[in-house]
Amino acid sequence: MNPVNYLYLSALLFTIGASGVLIRRNAIVLFMCVELMLNASNLALVTFSRMHGTLDGQIIAFFTMVVAAAEVVVGLAIIVSIFRTRHSASVDDSNLMKL
Repeated sequence: MNPVNYLYLSALLFTIGASGVLIRRNAIVLFMCVELMLNASNLALVTFSRMHGTLDGQIIAFFTMVVAAAEVVVGLAIIVSIFRTRHSASVDDSNLMKL
């Protein structure tokens, strides 16, 4: 397969994730769309790394996956805490952190 096809797929996945972040209001769906955007950027990094014959993009993609996993753990803990108190996972309803 041509590496340009992977870049097109990466752009498509990133666009789907960005539109999901802008359109949806459910916190869990927002986190899934952010993860989709991170995976799209990882695909682009690995593709460029493969095209240039280095391992730099793959190493950066690995660290991005580690940070994304930590982000999911913290984010889901916050969402579960808000859901327990508010009984809703909507972003519009969560003004819990306002003073």
